[in-house]
Amino acid sequence: MKKILAIGTLTFALAASAVVPATAFAVTRAHSAADTAQTAAIEAAVLRQGSKGDEVKEVQRRLKQWGYYTGSVDGVFGAATKKAVVAFQKKNGLTADGVVGKSTYAALGMNDSYHALDGKSPSGSGGSGSSDYTSSDLYLMAKAIYAEGRGESYTGQVAIGAVIMNRVKSSSFPNTIAGVIYQKGAFTAVADGQINLEPNQTAYNAAKDAMNGWDPTYGCLYYYNPAVATSAWIFNRQTVTVIGKHVFAI
Repeated sequence: MKKILAIGTLTFALAASAVVPATAFAVTRAHSAADTAQTAAIEAAVLRQGSKGDEVKEVQRRLKQWGYYTGSVDGVFGAATKKAVVAFQKKNGLTADGVVGKSTYAALGMNDSYHALDGKSPSGSGGSGSSDYTSSDLYLMAKAIYAEGRGESYTGQVAIGAVIMNRVKSSSFPNTIAGVIYQKGAFTAVADGQINLEPNQTAYNAAKDAMNGWDPTYGCLYYYNPAVATSAWIFNRQTVTVIGKHVFAI
């Protein structure tokens, strides 16, 4: 009886030992499949010549709006789209390879696409975006952009809005758009009354892009026109980039 019990126990032990590697193999396969799926998703999110779809359409729409692209917004990443992407990348100091990856998505202000490559939730799922702000915030931002930079390129106007947004996020400045714009001595346009000018549609579009996270300044908190600036202090700030007539600094 003891022999029979011992044999049965041994048989069970061997069966159990055979199951463990199979389970481990299944888990390994599951992880491998997940990694493969994630890699495939990231690869699909990167746009290059030959890509098709709504993401390509959005890239084309933005590039066309800013004067880089003259073709049809058809969602087909052809030679003309690549040429426009390369021109945009050169203008923004990016690697001019014609491939829309993380850095180009960020410069385009396409935050959801950027975060998809970054492994984070898109703005619609808890990230920051224009939906966090009111129509009054948008109007005031557009007024500030129009008053401060209506003679600048579209990117230059977005950059002004980006500085305002960067200040809102900084602990060194007020934490609202109105607070930043109306902070004493912050903006010339407030001091001389140009803030009261009615903004045009371009200023509204630039405000939306800035509020959605497009930051051509790469985190700058200050900007100035060296041709007219009189403060010695501002000239001592570290320059990050120059867009049009404005120097952007931290």
